[in-house]
Amino acid sequence: MPSSRTGKTKSLVTMSAQLTLAVPQVVAHRLIRLAMASPVPSERDRKEFKLMSEEKAAAFSESLKDMAIEAARANLALTRSFLLPFWLPSLKREPFAVVTQMQTAVLDVLGKGLAPVHRGAVANARRLAHARFR
Repeated sequence: MPSSRTGKTKSLVTMSAQLTLAVPQVVAHRLIRLAMASPVPSERDRKEFKLMSEEKAAAFSESLKDMAIEAARANLALTRSFLLPFWLPSLKREPFAVVTQMQTAVLDVLGKGLAPVHRGAVANARRLAHARFR
């Protein structure tokens, strides 16, 4: 059975690969739409242009918030694991366990940060793949 860390790494790799495919599709579609828009864009184009900036701001602010919360959780857990042996001397921590805990914390923070951006970009790629320009 794969470890939790391996599963998280695979998840990050999968999300990164999906982003690598989705982002250029979305950018290409929107650049073409910008190029084809007249000096006075249609209502549909104005909505799409407005959505571009709003969704980026929302995704990145959610990403930063989720990363900050997860980093705070990880800091608390790491502090607890470092300080616990001082109160309970019989509890010995293996150095490898601390390294594993730190690696898992980093993967958790990265996963929380990537998730909102991934969700938005993949959803846009799906939605815009079926959209027509005019």
